[in-house]
Amino acid sequence: MNQPASNKPEPKLDTPSADLRPDGKPADRSADKPTEPAKPERSGRLSADDWAQAALDLIAEQGVAAVAVEPLARRLGVTKGSFYWHFPSRDALLVAALERWEKVEQETVFGQLEPIPDPRQRLRSLFHLVAHEVKSHVIYSELLKALDHPAVQPVIGRVSERRLDYLTASFRQAGLSRTDAQHRARLLYAAYVGFLQLNLQLHQTRMQHDEFEAYVEHMMATLIPSS
Repeated sequence: MNQPASNKPEPKLDTPSADLRPDGKPADRSADKPTEPAKPERSGRLSADDWAQAALDLIAEQGVAAVAVEPLARRLGVTKGSFYWHFPSRDALLVAALERWEKVEQETVFGQLEPIPDPRQRLRSLFHLVAHEVKSHVIYSELLKALDHPAVQPVIGRVSERRLDYLTASFRQAGLSRTDAQHRARLLYAAYVGFLQLNLQLHQTRMQHDEFEAYVEHMMATLIPSS
């Protein structure tokens, strides 16, 4: 004969024994819970560099004025609390983004050129490398539009001086006198900035790929000493 069904509830088998009182009831673990407020869901996964890179992406797309906490938080899929975990203000984020842009340029551009011993080949490699770093140019062009911002001007000043010094030193190593090397460096840098203005700010018709490559070759033949 079957036993009659018991009216007592079956104990839950997945409750760890360490969480049960002697009478079989769940123990009160509220005292073990942390008292600090919970962080936003993804705050632990985002670093300050993640926020800085997101700010740079936004600068490339919409300019410096577009950098704001709420749109960046939406883009990253987090709350504003995640932002304030890393930065006290929007300006602090902007400074971090500009420092990141400056650091990445030093590592990806100058760092790659450092091992090349021949100065002429180093200049040719610089032309090719810079010619195809599109996003960095867009960011630089947007920063030029925001030179009145107190965080932007000193960064652009440092970057421009470093680039001119590097070009001058390379032209000197390629055999030019100090004065000629300085003139050549300024001419090259002015051509670079002017090209950005034509293409990104004045919205001139963009060159086709082959036409652009021919332009780069012409610039190298014109500005890099042959011997």
